[in-house]
Amino acid sequence: MGAGQLVTVFGAYGHTGRFVVAELAARGFVPVLSGRDAQSLEELAHEHGLEARVASVDDPASLDRALAGTAAVINCAGPFASTVSPVIEAALRARIPYLDVAAELEANLDTFAHYRERARAAGAVIVPAMAFFGGLGDLLATAAMGDWTEADEAHIAYALSNWHPTAGTRLSGAVSRERRGNHRLRYSGGQWERRTDPAPTLDWTFPEPTGTRPVVGEFTMADVVTVPQHLSIPDVTTYMTAEAVRDIAAPHTPAPTATDERGRSNQTFLVDVAVRSGRAERRATASGQDIYAVTAPLVAEALERVLTGRTKAVGVVSAGEVFDAADFLHALVPHITLDLHPRKQDA
Repeated sequence: MGAGQLVTVFGAYGHTGRFVVAELAARGFVPVLSGRDAQSLEELAHEHGLEARVASVDDPASLDRALAGTAAVINCAGPFASTVSPVIEAALRARIPYLDVAAELEANLDTFAHYRERARAAGAVIVPAMAFFGGLGDLLATAAMGDWTEADEAHIAYALSNWHPTAGTRLSGAVSRERRGNHRLRYSGGQWERRTDPAPTLDWTFPEPTGTRPVVGEFTMADVVTVPQHLSIPDVTTYMTAEAVRDIAAPHTPAPTATDERGRSNQTFLVDVAVRSGRAERRATASGQDIYAVTAPLVAEALERVLTGRTKAVGVVSAGEVFDAADFLHALVPHITLDLHPRKQDA
């Protein structure tokens, strides 16, 4: 456990940041609260009895002060297109690991493209998208692959009971759409395609009791960035239940509201992963409550493993690349229901 180690949480007062702060504290870490809003920081610091360090991505010296003396930094502040590079730079100057919970495709692509060689040369560990989108699907796909060294396709389907987006999710989405213009992104044939046609709608058969549901296909999320970084799979596709897509697209869908003592909403999720090679298929699924809340144990477990040396690589790394995927997923069982399906007979 954390044994009193200081960990900077940048964007600590945001919706996901608050879950991360609580999870770190429960694991014995001492979160150092950081971000640009002094009032929000002070209120959160008073609530938890923690130190607050005001910092802005426009002021590198303030970021250096925010990270001084800490063991690592977790970036929870979107839009990540604006925060990732300055906070990574500060982490590299401080020579500490960097993790974030970014779901923005472009921000994650930038992290791999701009920092892969530099971080590897420095022996630094940078883990982007260590969250529900990007981290969990990547771990499930890696676990499903098992001893396969390559596969033809990976399909990651999300069934959300609803999707009440946070203000941060809406802002990050707006930034991504601005960068992308009228295009959507698809990963096929080992490369990214920019497309202008509508994303297809189809049916996906989830495990019971969810069953067959209409989904938006090619609803490209961060898993499509993280998986191909380390798995030899030329076609990676993500799908989202149509009801959840309608929720997040509607301008008046409310933000999530707490329904239990841990602050979680009543949203439930099921992630169903199928990896296919020829006629053979391997699957893995995970289910739980509240995609924002479950991000906290995901990134906190990753942090523990990085700080205790339970890693397999350095540089900019995906979750399934740097951690033992099956072992990591089993460690999350208090927070998710996991089914790593036994390997089917290879055809």
